[in-house]
Amino acid sequence: MIADTYQIFMSVLGVFLVVALGASCRRAGWLTPNADRSLANLTAKVLLPALFFDRILSGDRIASLLDAWTPPLFGFTITVIGFLLGLGLARLLGGWMGLKDASSRSAFALGVGICNYGYIPLPLAERFYPDAMVDLILHNVGVDLALWSVGVAIISGGRGQQRQWWRSLISPPLVAVVIAMTLKRTGWVDFVPQPILLATEKLGSCSVPLGLMLSGALIIDFLKDADWGGAIRTIVCAVGFRQLVMPVAILAVATFLARTVQMQQVLMLQAAMPAAIFPIVLVRLYDRDTVTSMRVILSTSIFGIVMVPFWLAVGKWWLGV
Repeated sequence: MIADTYQIFMSVLGVFLVVALGASCRRAGWLTPNADRSLANLTAKVLLPALFFDRILSGDRIASLLDAWTPPLFGFTITVIGFLLGLGLARLLGGWMGLKDASSRSAFALGVGICNYGYIPLPLAERFYPDAMVDLILHNVGVDLALWSVGVAIISGGRGQQRQWWRSLISPPLVAVVIAMTLKRTGWVDFVPQPILLATEKLGSCSVPLGLMLSGALIIDFLKDADWGGAIRTIVCAVGFRQLVMPVAILAVATFLARTVQMQQVLMLQAAMPAAIFPIVLVRLYDRDTVTSMRVILSTSIFGIVMVPFWLAVGKWWLGV
């Protein structure tokens, strides 16, 4: 048990070191803000789709349509519940936390409601649970749909919700998943030219490191602009909800509702994660409270260095996976 926990901690620390490298590159001026948009587009529209395409074609986990639809359903449902519970908490304790208006309450709900479902769990799954990679990718499709539908509705007050929903349905990662699943289910994967398979494998291997470095660059930017005055109650509630309440709830779902070991492993990874970084982009897009959003993201990310290995160790012991 101690040896497993040590290995998990070292792997998590390695992931955060890549994040720290991105932050250092920003401070040194090697990764400039002018490059953020192009590199983010490259990662989201080329590298991640290549990773998903490669892992689905090379994996052999999905044996039926039910298996294919279960992970996205879990991802969508748990994320929506997270948003709604986060919004309920913000409305119930908003005054005590210092969330004085709808802008700050919606920013808090969006932040605590969605975990970091991409760049941190993907390398950990590849290291410890490679058989669960396909389930994790499909699960993330459901999380993405929840973010661009219910999440956008919460942060925007309903403005532009339909347009953003359709945006998620035609996103390159989802298109790559659909194409790869179709090839896998029809048996046409054997006809995919070898150079395409090799190219997607090489491109996909770049996605997570680049995404982690970009996350580090964004975090250091947020850290410079963050206002921590009077933030303690917001931080306590954010960490308590995202890294205490939600892990227990998600592990309960994994215990009683997950049908396969791989799905349990995916849920265990998600339970351990801090808040995602991307929601602050939506908060800025809809002119909501970026200060609250930064407090949620930064506090859970910092605590994540300890809480991620803690919950992975607890989940491994509890679920026996």
